[in-house]
Amino acid sequence: MAKARPDTIVIASPHNLRLHGHIGVVLSENTSGRVAEGGNSISLKAKCDTELAWKILGESEKRSLPVIGANYGTFEGPLSDLAMDWGTLIPVWFFLKEGNLRSKLVVVTPSREIPLRENFEFGRVVARVAEKTRKRVAFVASSDQAHAHKKDGPYGFSGKASVYDGRVVDAVRGGRLKSIMRFPRSLIDAAKPDSLWQMTMLAGVLDEIPMKGELFSYQVPTYFGMLCAGYERHR
Repeated sequence: MAKARPDTIVIASPHNLRLHGHIGVVLSENTSGRVAEGGNSISLKAKCDTELAWKILGESEKRSLPVIGANYGTFEGPLSDLAMDWGTLIPVWFFLKEGNLRSKLVVVTPSREIPLRENFEFGRVVARVAEKTRKRVAFVASSDQAHAHKKDGPYGFSGKASVYDGRVVDAVRGGRLKSIMRFPRSLIDAAKPDSLWQMTMLAGVLDEIPMKGELFSYQVPTYFGMLCAGYERHR
């Protein structure tokens, strides 16, 4: 990301607004948050790319996708500041702080109640809107994988957790991310992932703008799996 230096980062998080049956597009001028763990904390405040967010919202509405624009406090200005969830703050902290970037953000939130195809189509909309701008735009699918790897974890143990994560790893390695949309419901329910819906949006982006992917790492450091991959467009 430091090398690419995007003007805007569109980030899909599973832990921001949970709008039942609707995809959310954050329209606030600012987003800020804090995460504390083990006596340490990190905090961040970032500017949002409201121009791009409105375009994504408008284009999604034209295609009759179930989207809602969301703001907080005031229509604009410093009080227009929607809380930054940990699924947004943690990756963005590395990009903006460690990568020394000044990128603006567009925070979007998938819906688990709608057909996966609609999250996929939303990803295609994001890609099309980004293509029409002169900005350098990055898309981030922020998500943990299966949450049922450990018996003493909050979601218990299921052997399907390793099955789910293995299929995701294979899809990323094989350049077949779209295949995750065919995972059986029973596998998803047992594995308890946070990843499927954001990664489906990413699959939509890749369907519109083909990119070469690389799996950087897959680990199970605790009760949930963690995967890191990058996609780069070659012009």
